Amino acid sequence: MPDDAPSLDPVQLGAYLDLIEVTSLLRHAVDTQLKEAGGLSYVQFQLLARLGDSPGGSSRMTDLADGVVYSRSGLTYQAGLLETAGLVTRAPSADDERGITVTITDAGRARLAAVFPGHIELVQDLLFEPLSREDVAALAGLLAPVREHMRSTPPRSAAARRRKTAD
Repeated sequence: MPDDAPSLDPVQLGAYLDLIEVTSLLRHAVDTQLKEAGGLSYVQFQLLARLGDSPGGSSRMTDLADGVVYSRSGLTYQAGLLETAGLVTRAPSADDERGITVTITDAGRARLAAVFPGHIELVQDLLFEPLSREDVAALAGLLAPVREHMRSTPPRSAAARRRKTAD
């Protein structure tokens, strides 16, 4: 390997490995809690939570895919499962005939209400319990610019689609 190959210094490597381990452990615990409390996958929970927070409880599928950083085809499948369960409805978008709008139902809001208390308790216990209020503020301050930097070049699945041009 050439001497000028990119590398991480020991502090960077440690921070990276700690971040990966923490997110993996938290994600596993959250997945388990969501399945037990509401029969939801992590992605389904994210979809319902985003819809629950959106004006009118609706959002376009492409906007949801961008928000949860999930492939459009995978999101379509997950939204289909939620629709079959009566937790969302899907309909053609009013402002774009090619787009689909997803709307949370009353049953979807009830499912969110059922899983939120345990979800919040789990996040409080695993993520925030060992930190002081100042640590949490520092963590938020550190993660925000990283998130913004990463969002400035979204993954292919979350990037805007190229429009076909007429020849």
